[in-house]
Amino acid sequence: MIRAKKGMAPGESLRWYGFWLLDWIKGGAVRKYFDQIERADRMGVSPEEVQEKIKRLIEHATRTTTFYKDFPSDTPLEALPLMDKNKYREEYEAHLSSVYKDAGDNRIMYTSGSTGTPFSMIQDRNKINHNTAAGIYLSTIGGYYIGMRWTFIRRWVRQVNKGKLEFLKENMVFIDSAVLDEEAISNILAILKKKRVKYVMGYASSLSAISRYIDEHEMDMSGFRVQTILSTSEALADRSRDRLRAQFGCPVGSWYSNEENGNIGIAADGLQEGYYIDSESYYIELLKLDSDEPAEDGEVGRIVITDLYNYAFPILRYDNGDLAVAHRQDMGDGRYRLFFKEVYGRRSDMIYDSEGRLISPYCITNGMWGVGGINQWRFIQTGIMEYTMELSGDEQVIDTADVLKRLTPYLGQQAKVSIKFVDEIPVLRSGKRKYIENRCPAYAEKKFSV
Repeated sequence: MIRAKKGMAPGESLRWYGFWLLDWIKGGAVRKYFDQIERADRMGVSPEEVQEKIKRLIEHATRTTTFYKDFPSDTPLEALPLMDKNKYREEYEAHLSSVYKDAGDNRIMYTSGSTGTPFSMIQDRNKINHNTAAGIYLSTIGGYYIGMRWTFIRRWVRQVNKGKLEFLKENMVFIDSAVLDEEAISNILAILKKKRVKYVMGYASSLSAISRYIDEHEMDMSGFRVQTILSTSEALADRSRDRLRAQFGCPVGSWYSNEENGNIGIAADGLQEGYYIDSESYYIELLKLDSDEPAEDGEVGRIVITDLYNYAFPILRYDNGDLAVAHRQDMGDGRYRLFFKEVYGRRSDMIYDSEGRLISPYCITNGMWGVGGINQWRFIQTGIMEYTMELSGDEQVIDTADVLKRLTPYLGQQAKVSIKFVDEIPVLRSGKRKYIENRCPAYAEKKFSV
């Protein structure tokens, strides 16, 4: 039996051991995958084993799906077409495996994506078990063990909501982030303290807003019991991560995941290389921004995912719209561990300075740190040299001249930045607040700006 984390309360340990006992009764599928993922982390993955998984998946796809039926079963992965959300949506039925599509134990995962366009993905039972194992193992890297009291600060839309029994079973505290004004953040912090929450997961925008509130109100954090914080879906700026770590006195990391695939990687204290990627579960290609050639080690590239375990809906060469800088760590005997040094999020969120040079969105998020009076903000590139900063907060306190002074070094002296005050930054269908957007028509035409 895998031991629970030291210091867990009796009720928490009971949930941990109860989960593994139930898995053993059901045949131990999750434990088997947990051990495989742990071994890959400790020793690295074997390229030969990965290629064998890819070959089996391609053979299955050519045999059981309409989309791939005309491809030879021994087609190399690189010879298959690149896919994206729109292509999957348009030819959804053609990608369903005839063997699994009517299975009663399938699961449908929903995502609205950054654009708010609905998208769903079927997962078979084997994939579900594997993703559960990956989530459990990667969580332990971040400091969370099943059974610990936790919360997910998010917008609880219908597709992801849980019943009261599920919250109780998971030892989970309900917190909704539909509103993030001062009163709402004060209530969130009161719940974290009162319920003695140990693990906090949330969108980076929500966590950053909470951190700013703590600083602005000079809160005494001594009564909190938070032991680990992990952001998800959005990249957490370095300044926000550093402040949260100091405020709560605990490790702060970030998930790399999506609804359609599941848990892909994690960045946590102690991982100097960045995001550790679960290469036992996924084969990741990084392709150049302006072509379909492989990106060099250390070069920003497009993330292309092959999901090695979803046979109900074979995901082969899925260009999911994210960018990253990758690095392979040599573990000896040909084995390797894959890391993302940086994850830049959606390509449509990449910003260009007034001279047309690509800049990281982190320049904006880090630059906006510490501006007084702001509850929420959204930065939009509207033209090659035109930008709009939308601000929600106290107009009497916000120093707009300071905001412009902070942004100019990144955007260039020719940049024309307008400040617009709004009541609130709108929430996407997913519950996220998109706080960096590129709406410039000139960049929308580029291959890497979807």
